[in-house]
Order: sequence, then structure tokens, then C-alpha cells
Amino acid sequence: MNILKSKVAIVLLGFVMLEACAKVPITGRRQLNLVSEGEMMAMANTQYAGFLVVYTGILPVTQNDNGLAVVMGHEIAHAIARHGNERMSQAVTAQGLGTVLSVANDENPTLVGNIFLQSYGIGSQLGLLAYGRKQESEADKMGLVFMAMAGYDPREAPIFWERMSAGGGAAPPEILSTHPSDERRVADLNAYMDEALKYYKP
Repeated sequence: MNILKSKVAIVLLGFVMLEACAKVPITGRRQLNLVSEGEMMAMANTQYAGFLVVYTGILPVTQNDNGLAVVMGHEIAHAIARHGNERMSQAVTAQGLGTVLSVANDENPTLVGNIFLQSYGIGSQLGLLAYGRKQESEADKMGLVFMAMAGYDPREAPIFWERMSAGGGAAPPEILSTHPSDERRVADLNAYMDEALKYYKP
């Protein structure tokens, strides 16, 4: 009976995920948004009363208005792309799948089932990290467009990330990080530069 419930739960979870799909502006990437915009705004307002926050520790790295525009464009891109909603939705989905697997494993607790559950735990964590890197890269690209539209030179973005790289310590391997490596960011920004420059009118 529990196996039937697990199958029904998986089917229902699939329908919910299909209904919650949305598109990111500019990039057109499809994303999962299970949390309503109203709920997200309420949570954000309890933290910062809706303001965009930049910590002063970043100012020595930004060095000028263009550098600050890189940071602001990137953070605005996270908000426009609804990355916070997507991260919450992915965590809820991973937790839901873990619960379904646990119930199924209780019915048939074999060695293979236990190994599968452990693999799921590692796989879901690595998967969430990979999504985090994808969102950071997307915010970098969208941020280039936003800073260019605001009249700031997007060619300053790779230079900003080179300064970030020079000031940082040892970083974890990229596969274990929520952010792409500084080197990858610089390469990706340079690869996207021609598109961003279309919006730059100094």
C-alpha cells in the first residue's frame, strides 16, 4: 500500500512541478517556482524592508562606479530572475523526493535501497550546487545587460572579477561550490560581451 502511495506522490509532484514552471527574462531559461511572489516578498521585507543590500566590504574591490554597477546589476538580476524562489522550490522538491524514497525504502529495506538513498543524498546536494552555479552565471550575464542599459561599461565586469580573484584565498573545487570559479566567470562574461554591448549607449 505504501508503494502505491509513493507512486501517487511522485505523479502528483510531477504535475505540481509542471504547473510551477516559469521562464527567466532575457535568458528564457525554464525554472521551477513553487513559492508565490507574495510569499517571497513578505520574507524579503522582514529581512531588508525590500532594499537591495551591498556590504561595504566589497567597495575596495569595486573601486569605481562601473565596478559597483557590476555588483548591483548582478544582484538585480537575481531578483528579476527570481532565483531565490527557484532555490527554495528546488530544496522543497529535493526534500519531497527524499521523503518518497524513505517511505519506499521502509517497505523494502534492502542494501540496494540504502545505497540508493545515500546516493540520492549526495546527488541532490551536488545537483543543488550545480543549480546555484547556473543561477550565478545567469545573474552575471543578465547583470551585464542591466549595467549596459543603465549606461555603465559592461567591459568593466571581467576586470572586476579579476580583482575579486586576486584578493581571494583558496577556493573549494568548483563542483563543491555554489558559485562558478572566478576564471570561469571572466571567460563567460567575455564570451557574452558582444550581446551586452548592444545595450550600451554611453
